[in-house]
Amino acid sequence: VQLQASGGGLVQPGGSLSLSCAASGSIFQVNHMAWYRQAPGSQREFVARITRAAGIIYAEFVKGRFTISRDNAKNTVYLQMNNLKPEDTAVYYCTADIATSAAGYYAQYWGQGTQVTVSS
Repeated sequence: VQLQASGGGLVQPGGSLSLSCAASGSIFQVNHMAWYRQAPGSQREFVARITRAAGIIYAEFVKGRFTISRDNAKNTVYLQMNNLKPEDTAVYYCTADIATSAAGYYAQYWGQGTQVTVSS
C-alpha cells in the first residue's frame, strides 16, 4: 500500500493551494484519512481528518480556511487551503487507516509529504 501526495508549492500570503493524496495497492477498505504538517524545527501536528462517512475534524488554526474532502471511489483525500499564511509553511503529510483484507484489521499508512511554502 502506498500514499502519494501532490499539489504543494510556493504561494504568496493570502493565496490558495490544493493538495491531494491517493492510496493505491492491495486495498480492501480505507477508513479515516487525514492531513498533518511539520514545520522546520517543530513537531508534526494534526491539520484535519475525514472519516469514510465524511465526518470531519479540523485543527483550530485552519478552521474557516482549509477544507478536507475525499473521494471513496478513488481512495483519495484532498485539502483545499485558502487564505494561506506564512505560518502555514510546512511539509504536509497525508495518512490513512487501511484494511488490506476483509479480516478488518486497519493499519496506518503515511505518504511521503509535500512541501508548502507561503512567502512573498
